[in-house]
Amino acid sequence: MSHIRLGIIAMLFSLLLVAQAWAAPAPVVRLVIKNQSFEPQTLTLPAGEQIEIMVKNADTFPAEFESADLNREKVIPGGTTLPLYVGPLRPGSYQFFNDFHPSSTGTIVVVPPKQ
Repeated sequence: MSHIRLGIIAMLFSLLLVAQAWAAPAPVVRLVIKNQSFEPQTLTLPAGEQIEIMVKNADTFPAEFESADLNREKVIPGGTTLPLYVGPLRPGSYQFFNDFHPSSTGTIVVVPPKQ
């Protein structure tokens, strides 16, 4: 392979890395665990985007965000806030619950993007 082709490939790869660095960060939504319940119980998210859910556990004991629909499990120690990334997701409903208190449930409703 010629030096010119290698140079062009290296330049294109560098441009790709720069473009990724300029990409917008994931939108952030907030979810609070308080009195062993999720607030809000329903999150509405746009389809086709990665979303950062900041899960705050306002209780003093640990909770576990779990969702078979989303293939996610995350223990949130009491008094802490941790990020949880989901998506991109297709339109529909996705259930989640607190594995340490299974009666505490919630739903993520994914809607098509606005045109």
